[in-house]
Amino acid sequence: MVRQVTRFICQKCGREFPKWAGQCPGCGDWNSLVETVVSVSKSKQNSRLRDGERAKPLNLSEVESKSFTRVKTGISELDRVLGGGMVPGSVVLVAGEPGMGKSTLLTQLGLELAKVKSQKSKVKSKEKQFFTVLYVCGEESAAQVKMRTGRLTASSHVRGRAGKQQAASNLFLLPEINVENIVSFIESKGEKQGLVIIDSIQTLFSGRLSGVAGSVGQIRECAQQLIRLAKSTDISMFIVGHVTKEGTIAGPKILEHMVDTVLYLEGDQSHEFRILRAIKNRFGSTDEVGIFLMRDNGMEEVVNPSDVFLSERQKGVAGSCVVVSMQGARPVLTEIQALVNPTSINIPRRLGTGIDLKRLQVLCATLSKRAGLKLSDKDVYVNVAGGLNLREPAVDLGICLAIISSYKNKPLGSKVVAIGEVGLLGEIRKVSFWDRRVKEAKSQGFGQIIGPDKFKSIGEVIKDLR
Repeated sequence: MVRQVTRFICQKCGREFPKWAGQCPGCGDWNSLVETVVSVSKSKQNSRLRDGERAKPLNLSEVESKSFTRVKTGISELDRVLGGGMVPGSVVLVAGEPGMGKSTLLTQLGLELAKVKSQKSKVKSKEKQFFTVLYVCGEESAAQVKMRTGRLTASSHVRGRAGKQQAASNLFLLPEINVENIVSFIESKGEKQGLVIIDSIQTLFSGRLSGVAGSVGQIRECAQQLIRLAKSTDISMFIVGHVTKEGTIAGPKILEHMVDTVLYLEGDQSHEFRILRAIKNRFGSTDEVGIFLMRDNGMEEVVNPSDVFLSERQKGVAGSCVVVSMQGARPVLTEIQALVNPTSINIPRRLGTGIDLKRLQVLCATLSKRAGLKLSDKDVYVNVAGGLNLREPAVDLGICLAIISSYKNKPLGSKVVAIGEVGLLGEIRKVSFWDRRVKEAKSQGFGQIIGPDKFKSIGEVIKDLR
C-alpha cells in the first residue's frame, strides 16, 4: 500500500525537513524549502530488507583487484581532462550554461566512439565488435538530435565514409524520460551498450516519487538509479546537468558527490572559445583543461591555444601586454589591453573584463602610491583579449604594465611578456609554475621576460622601460 508523505526539501542542499522554515537549517539558504510529495511503500521496503543479501566484511587481501583500460574518446582535449581516457563504469556529469555546447560535445563523443572497436570483449573473433552508444533524448526529440548528428558528420570531425556509416549503425537514440524504462531497456541489452549519454538529468523522473521532474528528490532518485546501473554493468555514462543563474549546478549538492567526475564547460557567449574543466575526478587530476572553438560544424579542438589567443594582437600599440596564465596545468599566452583616459566625473571609473574588479582597484591604488602614476583623475579600463577569465595573481604585473604603457602612451616591446604578482608595497613576487611559463613564452618567440628574477619592484620596471 502506497502512503503519501509530504516533506519540505531544500532546493540547494537537498536536506529534508518535516515543516517549512524561512531559512534552511542545513545550508542557511533563504526561501529554499519546497513542499514535495513523496511516495513511500512500506511493503516494498520491508521485502527488500528481508530478501536482500546482507553485506559481509572482506579482508583487504581477499578483495580481487580489477585492472581497467582507459578508452580513448577520439577527442584529445576531452581525454586530457578525463585523465587519459574514459574509464569503464564511470559516471561523468557535464555542466555548463545554456549554449556552451554540452550536447554538441557529447554528440561528437558518441559519433567518435560508435566507430571505434570495443575493448571490452575478450573473445577473439574475425568480426570486429564496436561500441554501441545510446543517446537518451530528454530535452530534444530524436529528429532534432539527428539533425545535429547530420551537421557533425558532414564536417571533418567524423572522417571517412566508412567511419560515418559505422557511427550511424552503432548510435541509437532513445526518446524517454522515465528512468525506470531507461534502466530496464539498458539492462535488457546487457553489455551491448558501451556508452550511455543522458541529456539531461533534469528532464528525467522516477515513478517511485510523485514530485515533478527537475525537483531535488527526482534528480537524486534518478541519478542514484543510473549510477547503480553503471557500476553493476561497467557501462560508461555521461550525464548533462543544468546550472542555476548563480552559475552552480542545479539540483542537490549530493549529485556532485555521487558521480565520479564533474566537468564544467565554460565560456563567453560573445566569443567562440570554450574551456572544459574538471572540478572533480576520481580517476585523474583536476589540473588539466581542454580548450575548444565553438564552430558551426561542432566543437573544434585547439592544439596550441597561445597561437589562437595572440593571432589578432596588434604590435606597436600602447596599452598592450602579454602574460602567461595557467589554464589548469597548461600555460597559455594571453594579451591584456588597458586604456587610461582623463575622467569627466568626480569619481574615476575602474572597469575590467576578464579580471577581478577588486583586484584592478588595488593595482591602480598601488601604482598611484608606489609608482607615482596620477590615476585619481583618470578612467582605467582593462580587458583580457579572447574572452578568458584570469583570476590568478600571476597576471598582476601584466595588468600593471598595460596600464603604465597606456598612461605614458609608450608601447612595450613586441617580444615582452610579464610574469609576476604585485604586492601592496609595489614589490614583485614569485609565482607558481615559473619554469613552465618561461618555457611556453620562449617557445612562442618571446625572449624578453619581465618577472621577479630580474626586478624586485614595479618602480624598477618603470625605470628600465624608460
